[in-house]
Amino acid sequence: MQFEEIEKNIGYTFKDKNLLKTALTHTSYANVYGVESNEKLEYLGDSILEFITSKYLYNNYKKLKEGEMTKVRATVVCEESLYNIAVNLNFDEFLIVGKGEKGAKNKAILADSIEAVIAAIYLDSNLENAEKFIISNLKESIEFASHNVGIKDYKTALQEKLQVHGNVKIEYIIISEEGPDHDKHFVTEVFCNGKKLAQGSRK
Repeated sequence: MQFEEIEKNIGYTFKDKNLLKTALTHTSYANVYGVESNEKLEYLGDSILEFITSKYLYNNYKKLKEGEMTKVRATVVCEESLYNIAVNLNFDEFLIVGKGEKGAKNKAILADSIEAVIAAIYLDSNLENAEKFIISNLKESIEFASHNVGIKDYKTALQEKLQVHGNVKIEYIIISEEGPDHDKHFVTEVFCNGKKLAQGSRK
């Protein structure tokens, strides 16, 4: 493994390179070759991530209420958010997975590896360095989520608008789907009382 490149992406140089290697080792590889996987690191990293994000929100977003901080944290500390960080840092090039596992492109596995790396940084040094890694990668997402907290999702907003004069029948019909299970692309049509209103696509 080329530690220099992944450490450059992470922004931290490990004293114990084995910790980094373990953080990037999926169970599909570990079980075959009898080495330690990143599962326990992921467990620890999840707790550190939630604590650091909560602390950052508490210290920097004084105007947010408790419930709003919880919503912002849930928005940024989620599989999708962590997956995006992993992709940005090119973790897919460094994950150690078994031959039959397409882990390098698997959203859940990539997201879990971020939590494992957080724990590895903490164990290799201290909470401060783990915090630097977390905030540097989540700061923009937290800022965006804090400005949009409380805004309803599109389906709820549409439902409220259509039902302003009474109950109506709203249907969402998937007309096509493409791609592997971990990266599906859907095309959906929305109907109100049998009348087609719009068509949209999403992943």
